[in-house]
Amino acid sequence: MTSGDLDLVARDVTVQFEGLKALSGVTLAVTRGRITGLIGPNGAGKTTLVNVLTGFQHVGAGTVELEGEAVNGIAAHKLRRKGVARTFQSGRLFRELPVVDNLEVTGVGLGLTRRDAIAEAERVMDWLGISHLAGTIAGALPYTDERRVAIGRAIMCNPRYLLLDEPAAGMSEHESHDLAAIIKRIAGEPGIGVLLIEHNIGLVLELCGRIFVLDSGEIIEVGSPNQIRNSDAVRHAYMGTQRDEVIPALAAVEAVAP
Repeated sequence: MTSGDLDLVARDVTVQFEGLKALSGVTLAVTRGRITGLIGPNGAGKTTLVNVLTGFQHVGAGTVELEGEAVNGIAAHKLRRKGVARTFQSGRLFRELPVVDNLEVTGVGLGLTRRDAIAEAERVMDWLGISHLAGTIAGALPYTDERRVAIGRAIMCNPRYLLLDEPAAGMSEHESHDLAAIIKRIAGEPGIGVLLIEHNIGLVLELCGRIFVLDSGEIIEVGSPNQIRNSDAVRHAYMGTQRDEVIPALAAVEAVAP
């Protein structure tokens, strides 16, 4: 695989923690305007890979490339200014601040004046349909609204790439459906490259045109939703972990993202 002009790429990446390989020779590409999936059982190394791609984790070997430029070793906040954004499993909002301030702080951190940061925060809230939450203290938000605010903060100033780490965790089927519509808009309208990391296999199969499967720190399968659904390697990777949830999802979801 070669990197393109509109790709965020991990190439042959290896990460070790005290001699234990968390990632081993992993290669993955996220393309602008597309939704790419990353799945795998617990402990597979998914969050470690997200940390590598966003500058939160140094690599032991291999490279991270942003549209052809090697960005190994660049600090996370500098990589964010280059257009690589993420969400976290825990949300990480400023819980004592109103929603609008949570977004405004991000804009200021990205170099906007306070006036421009407020304007950008208002634009993003309106785009996401959360303007009514502007004055709400973040710590008082319901779980699903907290997730939407976290996404809003991540898309401040139109990043080129967005990595979503378990955005649907704890959501109902209806809430996941609403989230899917947001993710489609993010990839479609601003043309952001999205990497969706999820345990909700049905959501990944619905949204993603290309899916990478990680197990024990290695990519064991790459393909379309149909290929992943029919993969013996994927089924084997999930045996004994989430079989009751994952196998029916692999069999039942029929939609294939374009």
